[in-house]
Amino acid sequence: MKVLAVDTSTVIATCAVMEEEKMLGEYSLDQKMSHSENLVPMIKEVLDSLKLKVSDIDLFAVAIGPGSFTGLRIGIATIKALAHVYNKPVVGVSTLEALAFNLSFNGLIVPIIDARRDRVYTGIYKWEEGILKNIMEPTVMEIDSLLDILIKEEDPIMMNGNGIFLHRQHIKDKLGDKVYFAKNIHNSCRALSVAELALQKKDKIEGTNYYNLVPEYLRESQAQRELKKKESEAQ
Repeated sequence: MKVLAVDTSTVIATCAVMEEEKMLGEYSLDQKMSHSENLVPMIKEVLDSLKLKVSDIDLFAVAIGPGSFTGLRIGIATIKALAHVYNKPVVGVSTLEALAFNLSFNGLIVPIIDARRDRVYTGIYKWEEGILKNIMEPTVMEIDSLLDILIKEEDPIMMNGNGIFLHRQHIKDKLGDKVYFAKNIHNSCRALSVAELALQKKDKIEGTNYYNLVPEYLRESQAQRELKKKESEAQ
């Protein structure tokens, strides 16, 4: 089974093709959120390099967030369109789960994505018998609230994601030697992780298709918040 996966939930645009457990190709770019211009050409280049057509893909996968509202819409709309045209199944994968999947660590894995204003998108994961388990559901919270939770944990903690570049020293000051930080190569979203997780989930997810696949925002967009503020002030 060939899988085409994409992740556009952060500033990194990434796509990958995987066949069963073998990576065939992966392409990632950090282009400051110009995903609308880059994603389709990236997909085409990967497929052309592998001498594959979109019709050769058996399963489509996409990171559904949390993350950038615009980025998520671009990635999800692209994958839904391809799955619709070729009538193929599609699987949505949490961006946080895919980030945690980048790491092999005997302890808690805590991905953090910057959500601005000292907040992060985060969750807590742990490997158990070769399966990545979700210990705390994806959420958005202030970084200090997350650290208050983690400081009570006895297990060692590995953190990754773009949030550590903003909060690394503060995290270290609060958690001390119990926290470790992933190497740079493991801090970026990877479509390969999305593809592998999609293969694991494809038989467990019922009723997911290109019609009902939706982003996992976890919070309202800035435009929505500003609109509600204006409506509240007008009353």
